[in-house]
Amino acid sequence: MYAITGATGNIGKLIAEGLLAKGKKVKVIGRSAERLQPLVDKGAEAFVGSVEDAAAMTRAFTGVKAVFSMIPPNFSAENLRAYQNKVGEALATAIKNAGVQYVVNLSSMGAHLSEKVGPINGLRDQEQRLNQLEGVNVLHLRPCFFMENLTRNMDLIKQMGLNGGPLKPDLAIPMIATRDIAAVATELLVNLNFSGKSARELLGPRDISMAEVTQIIGKAIGKEDLKYVQFPYEEVERAMVGMGLSPDVARSFIELNRGFNEGILVPTEPRSAANTTPTSFEEFVQVLVSIYSK
Repeated sequence: MYAITGATGNIGKLIAEGLLAKGKKVKVIGRSAERLQPLVDKGAEAFVGSVEDAAAMTRAFTGVKAVFSMIPPNFSAENLRAYQNKVGEALATAIKNAGVQYVVNLSSMGAHLSEKVGPINGLRDQEQRLNQLEGVNVLHLRPCFFMENLTRNMDLIKQMGLNGGPLKPDLAIPMIATRDIAAVATELLVNLNFSGKSARELLGPRDISMAEVTQIIGKAIGKEDLKYVQFPYEEVERAMVGMGLSPDVARSFIELNRGFNEGILVPTEPRSAANTTPTSFEEFVQVLVSIYSK
């Protein structure tokens, strides 16, 4: 039996579907029975509960051999790191108390850093927490910038005729499609061929800048002259709060972007076949086109 946290999200959903397709027993965890139902229809067992509740998660993980563990985003958290640590404590306690043997944990590139990378610092806390569990094999996946983050830019492009954000236009960074993270996690869970405590970076197909990303988007939506504008940090932070993010979450994401711009947030591994994933931005852009076309 496998347990999947974040089972209605981009990554967890695909992991659950991948395991079910291979005939595995899967327990999907989420806060909404309705949102879990499509996975139940495919053969999964649903567990409705909060990842902040250690007792509930212990019940969810009981009888489970392997867990896909993640801390779901909470854009309204008054204190993001406190929220991350509350969830992290609950999951670690449940993994220990339920006797889980294997954990694939969703972390992030940069989780080796102790400061100046915003929400990733909370993921570092969780890596360290899980690494203290005795008798549990834990592999931390450390993916890079999600291509899906750019879905939030499509309204800006539609309304303003430009793309923009706090990242430097010519800064090439690794970007990954979440489907590729799910594929790696699924393979790890099927094979369970890892032991002890380890981390693995996932760096997408190549490094790419926001200027090039914008050029690809522009070509795909028929706006060849689409430009990227770097916005001031303060302006972006105010805009995020205006969109409903808590001040602390907004501040944390600005710190993350600073980490990229200032060269703090970079891979620790050279690019290799093991950390390079297949979905190119040229392929992924069709997801953005479908959003733009709505």
